[in-house]
Amino acid sequence: MIFLWYPKCSTCQKAYKKIEELRIKVELRDIKENNPKQDELKKWFKMSNQELKKFFNTSGLIYKELNLKEKLSNMTEEEKISLLSSNGMLVKRPLLINEEKEIVIIGYKENLYEELLKK
Repeated sequence: MIFLWYPKCSTCQKAYKKIEELRIKVELRDIKENNPKQDELKKWFKMSNQELKKFFNTSGLIYKELNLKEKLSNMTEEEKISLLSSNGMLVKRPLLINEEKEIVIIGYKENLYEELLKK
């Protein structure tokens, strides 16, 4: 499993603590230092069954500076994925990915972590 996080983010820290409590082994990736690549995002987007806009960190400074709330609706899927891959701080975090089971959890939801990680 891959756990993309920003170590300074308190929500990411809570999520990682839960992963440790459940004794789940994950590959840690700092989303700022090692942001997702376009091919990864395409794959995870398809696996997630979510709208692509769910992958955006809507409370982030960069999102607001780029006025993406207004611009996203006029962008193609390719443009959105390209933008997300250009800066990890645009990506909603944490992201927990289990490619084997095709599970993508965007953000932290304690009950969802417990339910999915215990399987």
